[in-house]
Amino acid sequence: MINRIVLFMRMIKFQHSVFALPFAFSAGLLAAGGIPPVNKIVWITIAMVGARSAAMGMNRIIDKEIDAKNPRTSMRELPAGKIGVVAASLFTVIAVAMLAVAAANLNPLCLKLTPLAVAVLLLYSYTKRFTWLSHAVLGVAISGAPLGAWMAITGGVSSKIVPLVVAVIFWLAGFDILYALQDIDFDRAHGLHSVPQRFGTGRALIIARAAHAVTWGLLAATGFVFGLGVIYYAGMAAVGGLLVYEHSLVRENDLSKLDMAFFNMNGYISLTVFLVILGDLAVRDLAVR
Repeated sequence: MINRIVLFMRMIKFQHSVFALPFAFSAGLLAAGGIPPVNKIVWITIAMVGARSAAMGMNRIIDKEIDAKNPRTSMRELPAGKIGVVAASLFTVIAVAMLAVAAANLNPLCLKLTPLAVAVLLLYSYTKRFTWLSHAVLGVAISGAPLGAWMAITGGVSSKIVPLVVAVIFWLAGFDILYALQDIDFDRAHGLHSVPQRFGTGRALIIARAAHAVTWGLLAATGFVFGLGVIYYAGMAAVGGLLVYEHSLVRENDLSKLDMAFFNMNGYISLTVFLVILGDLAVRDLAVR
């Protein structure tokens, strides 16, 4: 049983949850003006785990044949035969059910929008078959993390959260473009679409850098919209440094540090945003007292 659980966790790359979950918690903090009620935190976490697991499950099932042809992905659990399609499908259905149950326990709006969220997650897996904008579609899917958390706390939507939501879209698209660099030859050979496949490595790097410059600007705007202070903007200086360092690791003629740029740096960035929002709001609360 433990080995099976480990296989499924590998299939969905559970460790990559560190990318989106901190942004969901960040939006929850901003929506509540501090730490949200415990029950909200629990259900937001369950919704996030369900949504991401469902998204990865759908992606692995839909891309099974493509993954089998790609030397980089041929040993993934489905193409390697370690997990069957039926088992992966059952796993995905359970994950969608987790998302729906969590949404129902948050508020009616979250539950009503659950089918739309699932549809966007499903759409992403097909986009690389017909458009190089697949990175942006993935960004939209992941931006549901902060937007969903905001709705979970407030029961509605506000323009105040838009800068953070759009920041996540550009952030995700930027580092997904970097990740796609390693498959540029495979994508061209098999008719798949991506920014590197469409524009080449050099221009893809420029586009990714531009996307992350927009990300930083929108994160700074988020601080302004919510009246955050010195702690937050000190954190934004750190985020800017992390983004610059991330892009220094990936060069047109050297992709050897791509994994570090993709996983380590982006994990640090999302956690930094969460921690400085938490710290800023905590100091504000102490000042009021």
